[in-house]
Amino acid sequence: MTFTESLVVYIIIWWLVLFMVLPWGISQVNPDDLMPGEDPGSPAKGRMVMKLGITSVISAALLGVYYLVATSGMISFRVPV
Repeated sequence: MTFTESLVVYIIIWWLVLFMVLPWGISQVNPDDLMPGEDPGSPAKGRMVMKLGITSVISAALLGVYYLVATSGMISFRVPV
């Protein structure tokens, strides 16, 4: 598995995991605390830095699993000749 292949797989996994992690720990804003023009559906604290870190760690672990499966031969992506 080449570096480019690994990078592409990592980026795809990272985006999928990001969309799974985004809803974690969301708390809604109290409508009385809203500033004029703020959306009442926006989260009180987004915690994006923490979510990006969690996403990166989970994606690296899943890439490791993918690498082990792809290189071990358990699942072959090659057509036998």
